[in-house]
Amino acid sequence: MERLKDKVAIVTGGALGIGKAAVTRMAEEGAAVAIFDCKDTEGEALAVDLVERGLKAHYWHCDVGFEASVQSATGSVKGHFGRIDVLVNNAGIAGANKPTHELTEQEWDEVQRVNVKGVFFCTKHVIPYLKTAGKGSIINLSSIYGLVSAPDIPPYHASKGAVRLMTKTDALIYAPDQIRVNSIHPGFIWTPLVEEHLKTTGADPEEARKATAALHPIGHMGEPDDIAWAIVYLASDESKFVTGSELVVDGGYTAH
Repeated sequence: MERLKDKVAIVTGGALGIGKAAVTRMAEEGAAVAIFDCKDTEGEALAVDLVERGLKAHYWHCDVGFEASVQSATGSVKGHFGRIDVLVNNAGIAGANKPTHELTEQEWDEVQRVNVKGVFFCTKHVIPYLKTAGKGSIINLSSIYGLVSAPDIPPYHASKGAVRLMTKTDALIYAPDQIRVNSIHPGFIWTPLVEEHLKTTGADPEEARKATAALHPIGHMGEPDDIAWAIVYLASDESKFVTGSELVVDGGYTAH
């Protein structure tokens, strides 16, 4: 219950899905958690629920793809909780599911704005606080599609490949500051993002879900908690010798 005692963590995209699970488990493990999202109703409700349970959490409206929004929210976290120790770059969108030659510039750019620039902006504005703290952990949510690919959603795959290499670069840059940077690569996790993505395939929803589950040798899709516990590990001092690494949590998807 105290793996993250006295740590202050920011979780982007923290209102739903993997982000919500991460916020919850981190708070239960003793962290004070700042929830960043654009889904105000869900984010505020989550913060209220956790506080009523005697845990530490607060919600900030933040669009990670706009630097001013990130800078403002990050400064507010420092003012509210007094320090920042952990950043979880979880916010992301799937984007348009079209072949490359049918994509518009706007469709491509919107995915990169959130998935890539969001990681850049949040990392940029958290680093000074982590340096002040004397150490820190940044956890970037990439994907199995930052390691392998598939014949769909090209902007998403490109963005997650970028996040993988951004992680390694920042791990090397900030290692002298004792700031660790790692990426997590989930397989298909049953979240609103995956549910919406499967709808774009045009297949029967239940059949699409079964077919997607079958892609994993373990025989089923993952749950948000499967990733949340990986985040807790990388946020904790248990992983103090882990940086620049890829933690793959994918039910065997990439083991083929």
